[in-house]
Amino acid sequence: MNYSNIRSEECIFEKSNNLKPIEDYPNNHRAGYVNIIGKPNVGKSTLMNAFMGEKFSIITSKAQTTRHRILGIINGEDFQLVLSDTPGIITPKYGLQKSMMKFVNLAIEDADVILYIREVGMSNEIHEETLRALTESEAPVYLVLNKIDASTEDEVKEKVKEWKEKSYIDKVFAVSALQNLGTKQLLEQIIQQLPESPPYFPKDQLTDKPERFFVEEILREKILKNYKQEIPYSVELVTESFKEEEDIIHIRVNIITERQSQKPILIGKGGSMLKKVGTEARKDLESFFGKQVHLETYVKVKENWRDDERSLRQFGYE
Repeated sequence: MNYSNIRSEECIFEKSNNLKPIEDYPNNHRAGYVNIIGKPNVGKSTLMNAFMGEKFSIITSKAQTTRHRILGIINGEDFQLVLSDTPGIITPKYGLQKSMMKFVNLAIEDADVILYIREVGMSNEIHEETLRALTESEAPVYLVLNKIDASTEDEVKEKVKEWKEKSYIDKVFAVSALQNLGTKQLLEQIIQQLPESPPYFPKDQLTDKPERFFVEEILREKILKNYKQEIPYSVELVTESFKEEEDIIHIRVNIITERQSQKPILIGKGGSMLKKVGTEARKDLESFFGKQVHLETYVKVKENWRDDERSLRQFGYE
């Protein structure tokens, strides 16, 4: 199998209808959903980005960074691997977190391969609902011990041995997603495990998300990095307009917060914080889209949106 040239020359973010007839694909073509689950901050998004070679999932040191289920598509001549990054496994406390856990449960249910990510230094304790779901899953479960670069060889060997003894774990892999150690071997094993099937998406498509989604993810990453305490978790992003011209993209984004008192904090004295976040986001957006970006941001208040069913549906969480 040749997966060295997995990146399309043209990024297509929205679904198209250029799938070839089934008979045009080789008889041994493989395709399937490989879903990544695990607690917050264990490296799920980092692993997905290592596979994809693109910054599809935002990465910060703060928990609950990924809120949605994000698909990234890796294509080869005889395979299509549909990766799914999910929110970190937590015990939900309010409506938004409950919706986030629904994405995780769905990922376990519809997977052809489950990648369960753990850190080497973590205890072997497992979330009760996750244990039940993995035990009942018909898909193979690969335990991926991440961040081996931060552990000794003996520590890694001991953890591998412990997890191999778990009846619901089919294989154990030790990797460093950040350093790209062991990720190639893991990818090879995943591809071999995929069922024979024609592709689910056109071969030139890299994700099921539109451009606006990545605008919001990149901007939210900057908010997570620049604000403390509750502010980042009380914020939602809505792209009001996205107008692409030959040499520039004009983008306008509303930053929604749930309390009036949070608005001046987000804006900062004389607009300083909003300007800082916007400048950092614009630089990443220009790198992502490969052209100049004009970004406008506005702060608005929507009281208690995280526990409001109508707002959660509006923001795509239901």
